[in-house]
Amino acid sequence: MSPIDLQRVKVHEADACLVLANKYCQDPDAEDAANIMRVISIKNYSDDIRVIIQLMQYHNKAYLLNIPSWDWKRGDDVICLAELKLGFIAQSCLAPGFSTMMANLFAMRSYKTSPDMQAWQNDYLCGTGCEMYTETLSPSFVAMTFPQASELCFSKLKLLLLAIEVKNEERTDSKIAINPKATKIQPNTQGFFIAQSADEVKRAWYYCKACHDDIKDETLIKKCKCKNYIGNLLQASGFMKNFMPLVAESGPGSEDKSDIETELYQVTYTPPELPKRLLNNSRGDKIPVRDGLANQNSSGQPLVNAAKTLATAKKNGGRPADALTSPSQGYNRSVPQQDRLTEDNTYSYHLSYEVKKLMPTSRSSGGGNGGTNNGLTVGIADDQAKDFDFEKTEMKYDSTGMFHWCPARSLEDCILDRNQAAMTVLNGHVVVCLFADPDSPLIGLRNLVMPLRASNFHYHELKHVVIVGSVDYIRREWKMLQNLPKISVLNGSPLSRADLRAVNVNLCDMCVILSAKVPSNDDPTLADKEAILASLNIKAMTFDDTIGVLNQNPSGGGDTLSPLGSPIVLQRRGSVYGANVPMITELINDSNVQFLDQDDDDDPDTELYLTQPFACGTAFAVSVLDSLMSTTYFNQNALTLIRSLITGGATPELELILAEGAGLRGGYSTPETLANRDRCQVGQISLYDGPLGQFGEGGKYGDLFCAALRNYGMLCIGLYRTLRMVPQSAVGLDCRFRDTSSSCDASSKRYVITNPPDDFTLLPTDQVFVLMQFDPGLEYKPNRGDMTKEDNS
Repeated sequence: MSPIDLQRVKVHEADACLVLANKYCQDPDAEDAANIMRVISIKNYSDDIRVIIQLMQYHNKAYLLNIPSWDWKRGDDVICLAELKLGFIAQSCLAPGFSTMMANLFAMRSYKTSPDMQAWQNDYLCGTGCEMYTETLSPSFVAMTFPQASELCFSKLKLLLLAIEVKNEERTDSKIAINPKATKIQPNTQGFFIAQSADEVKRAWYYCKACHDDIKDETLIKKCKCKNYIGNLLQASGFMKNFMPLVAESGPGSEDKSDIETELYQVTYTPPELPKRLLNNSRGDKIPVRDGLANQNSSGQPLVNAAKTLATAKKNGGRPADALTSPSQGYNRSVPQQDRLTEDNTYSYHLSYEVKKLMPTSRSSGGGNGGTNNGLTVGIADDQAKDFDFEKTEMKYDSTGMFHWCPARSLEDCILDRNQAAMTVLNGHVVVCLFADPDSPLIGLRNLVMPLRASNFHYHELKHVVIVGSVDYIRREWKMLQNLPKISVLNGSPLSRADLRAVNVNLCDMCVILSAKVPSNDDPTLADKEAILASLNIKAMTFDDTIGVLNQNPSGGGDTLSPLGSPIVLQRRGSVYGANVPMITELINDSNVQFLDQDDDDDPDTELYLTQPFACGTAFAVSVLDSLMSTTYFNQNALTLIRSLITGGATPELELILAEGAGLRGGYSTPETLANRDRCQVGQISLYDGPLGQFGEGGKYGDLFCAALRNYGMLCIGLYRTLRMVPQSAVGLDCRFRDTSSSCDASSKRYVITNPPDDFTLLPTDQVFVLMQFDPGLEYKPNRGDMTKEDNS
């Protein structure tokens, strides 16, 4: 806070300034306010210094936007501990163990296996040495689709390509596309890799198809000086892009060469944040462009890029014939001029509504609306209301299209008592055991629920969230939860076995144990006493051998059809023993991890990442996020990628909306917002059965990787393996989340293996971490009106 001290440490000459938070403070809001004041002081002294700050609470991020010199484009960034911690835990509800995998990726550490260690420890430690890197893809990757590039990197370069940076048409802005479907690699594309070292990632830049195509040993892929490599470098740098079309115009066949060069070097059209509706070609003609759409239409063909459209327009006298007569169906289909104008108007209505609905107006709600929309709320322009019926349009997603949304519900409508909970069919849900006093600091439960409400899930796929805790505390959090669907609250205690049985904890897909209580300064070991007691309490419980609540109808009648057309089968066996209930416990003090598992042999002085509960994904501590500070300093895009993966798709636009303090706003579905649903999601697949079951019988991980990517667009990133093989009779219907064996000795413990080598042998009990594509289901299919069943997605 003192300019003299800032001058003494030469802040004006520093590369960056990192502001750390006290994670064990008594008042998180006061801690955040003090650190934000420190940022203001630092920026006041040197406005161009790069600042990376840790904040405890999510709602305090908005205050950083008020600092005039705060600019994320210059590298300023904020690591919100509550947002990331709860986001990691939320993804573990979808793919158990994922929090451990991601935490190890941004912790900069090396590994050393030992013959004295158990086999599972060596496999786990090999994965902990993996880190996240960025590197420019070599010109040999240009024009490949992302799946092709990812398969080449894995099989030949021994690298895992997770995502690429996609620039907009003007190349002024970019976004990170994680496992995109049909996006083609452009020159100078940045790739995001998982690898053991930066030297390994260099292979992606050195790779030359002419020189390295026949090389089997990836360590021999070095920089080459062949003519092809240098020519490709010139092309990638833009020299050939500017020079070749000029030469081509004067020679024979110039039209074809120009088309090839234009298509090769222009960026494939992707929707910028503020999409344009018209593009000008070289003659000044207006060319309509369908913005905000996915990069692949419903027939699986890639969209025509903007450059090719312009080139076609030249040859057709300024008319982009192909762009206006494409027969493709769904949201990517071309439409007649009249329909397209109507669609543009709807799009403008959507934008105008989002902008104007908070603006005051002196008109009455019925004035000027022609008597057809008298019930329209104040704040919507009257000239729009007469053509667009908001009342008949259902809002299912928020205004950005990234999350499921519902009208605000009162907390009383969502509260269950013990009898109501017991009568409710709860299965495959998420139980949140929350310890909090009525005056405890808010932890931001929205950051836990929002990733579970991402719009790339269909509505029927959303896991019901049941919060067990003090209603007085939840009431203070409810303002930020009231617009998220499928939430129930049981006013009780997470230590009460009766309450736990009422919410069917043995049938849940994940039990999350959290504490909002302020830790005491007297004894740090006691900071986690409630969480540890709750964890041990559940593990000590026994349950009936529960059979599912709904059997498959043998006749296959229409009443049992799910929205995707398959018969609903809820015949699932719950865990007989509480030790097999999938669980993740948040710890404040790392050393307390020793108390979670009574049957492990971890030394009390063992680092957290080496302990069995952390390796199995059943424990998470906020301290693992400290290493994210250094990761962000060295690679700012890594934080963006991690945040995209774990928040379910939070965007800068959404950050601004939430900064208003009014919570999520509903939005009317447009092709632009619906296109935001088309993004990948974290998932887990079984090798016991299904289309990839053939690889579970001694198959190799490399074969699984290629088959999953080619046939299903799934990008495999690791394995979740049992610590001990369970009896064959125990593996079956419910093997995704829990061990269903009735034997008390059977173990459901699994450990994480990040990015195993391609020759790694698979087991039938393995689960595979994947980044899977969005399944549009019935929503994008043509002839949808012929279906009698309503789509709940």
